[in-house]
Amino acid sequence: MHRHGAQVVDATSARFALWAPDARSVSVEVERQPAVELSPVDDGWYVGVAPCQAGERYQLLIDRQLKVADPASRYQPEGVQGPSELVDLAGYPWQHPWQGRPWHEAVIQELHVGLLGGYRGVAEALPRLAALGISAIELMPLGQFPGERNWGYDGVLPFAPQHSYGTPQELCALIDQAHGHELMVLVDVVYNHFGPDGNYLHQYASPFFRQDRQTPWGAAIDFRRPAVREYFIQNALMWLCDYRCDGLRLDAVHAIDQPDFLVELAQRVRAAVAPGRQIWLVLENEHNQAALLEQGFDAQWNDDGHNALHVLLTGETEGYYADYQQRPIEQLARCLAEGFVFQGQANRHGTPRGEPSGHLAPSAFVLFLQNHDQVGNRALGERLTRLCPPQALRAATGLLLLAPMIPLLFMGDDDGSCKPFLFFTDFHDALADAVREGRRGEFAHFDAFADPARREQIPDPNAETTFERSRPQPKDVLAGWHGLYQQLLDLRKRHLIPHLPGTRALGTEVLGDKALTARWRLGNSQQLRIDLNLGAQPQAAQLPPQALRLYDSSDNAHPDSTLAAYSCVVSLLPPKPETP
Repeated sequence: MHRHGAQVVDATSARFALWAPDARSVSVEVERQPAVELSPVDDGWYVGVAPCQAGERYQLLIDRQLKVADPASRYQPEGVQGPSELVDLAGYPWQHPWQGRPWHEAVIQELHVGLLGGYRGVAEALPRLAALGISAIELMPLGQFPGERNWGYDGVLPFAPQHSYGTPQELCALIDQAHGHELMVLVDVVYNHFGPDGNYLHQYASPFFRQDRQTPWGAAIDFRRPAVREYFIQNALMWLCDYRCDGLRLDAVHAIDQPDFLVELAQRVRAAVAPGRQIWLVLENEHNQAALLEQGFDAQWNDDGHNALHVLLTGETEGYYADYQQRPIEQLARCLAEGFVFQGQANRHGTPRGEPSGHLAPSAFVLFLQNHDQVGNRALGERLTRLCPPQALRAATGLLLLAPMIPLLFMGDDDGSCKPFLFFTDFHDALADAVREGRRGEFAHFDAFADPARREQIPDPNAETTFERSRPQPKDVLAGWHGLYQQLLDLRKRHLIPHLPGTRALGTEVLGDKALTARWRLGNSQQLRIDLNLGAQPQAAQLPPQALRLYDSSDNAHPDSTLAAYSCVVSLLPPKPETP
């Protein structure tokens, strides 16, 4: 199988390969040099060597008419419509030897590179994140998207790190500095669709897509074809091997209708990394396919856990929260005991969803109170700091950071940020109008936006002010929140992380409409117990008297027979003696 894109051959030449089964001819135009015709070879491939040095720019000419960027371009210094640049990272001077960290040590912060000021801005934040207790940063998608501002899920050139964030070498420097702070770096990758502007594959490689299946973003990608599978597998290997990232978060794999592709990707990645190096593969998957978590994938974002917690904290039940409106405390209890809430039960549409997951370790699930989706897909981008009492959020934070699942924070969470995180893009003309109106139309069925005049107040995604409003600001935060996170993450590091391998759930007990008890046996046989009350009234509960009380979020002393309003009590109990 050919390697997609341009690869350095020596100091003066490069090899170019393009899968273009619809094309009659393909040539490469390197700046200030005559075009070089690529040779047609097997299965729609065009391959050839041309004079080109690292740092020079080139374009591909299809059928002597259509001039495009390389779909596997490694850098687009002038954006998606401009020429590609030949990149050679083989000689990058890495400073920090790094083999990764064990997955059970992961405390992840998801962040948007653009909002922090590009790769250099993220690098400046690393010492503070490491001191807080974060052990991994997860970068929202980096693949080149149209314009200067975007969440990243509209990327069209997934091999090219976004030019407005910095150069590929600056991305290497960021990852190298993160490793110097013992921080893992995960990258969010989008293998289920391309964005709406700047993707020309349909014009010369239409078999890249299926005509018989659609996704929310258009024709489904055809993962039955070897060249297509190879395109995305090579992309995964680029992030992990060339850039030395520590893992990938695969976006919305429920839109990939060939699960065997995902298994192949995991196998290829595992085979490619050097022995002893630890890399991590994490899924977003509405289908709750527990089987994939036993076939090369380490964990899945647990939307079920988030959704149940969100309903308990806010009382909101519109949209997908409708699946959690009846007894959210029971659903949260199931999440803590078994991973997924939906393990084959029908959702609100009557469709069965999920697979049994109770046999999986807690570390197979990434739990969060917020992420880019759950905040930014709100019409006004409000965070939980604006949606629920701070005492309730403090209690839920105790659960998040001291439960055995892998915790994920969204940028700003650790400061109690009150700034919104809005949906933003940088489209123009008719596409900008369509995105703006489509965004507002999404909320027409929500009670708060039934009035068209109210929908007009939803921020324009293409306005630069929408982007600027989304930057976390150190002044618009909850007092003491950073110290709370530091305290909880220190407790996690000292008391839980060393003993998380081998942890198993011991069950949960629902105490009331918003209260429960959850227990786990840690790897050292100690018992971890969390008593949680997200209600406004105290809850009768028998708290363990003979225990090391790690954390109690309530402000007032209370008897062991009462769980205070808006409280989380975390205890460690000694191992129980074995019965003869």
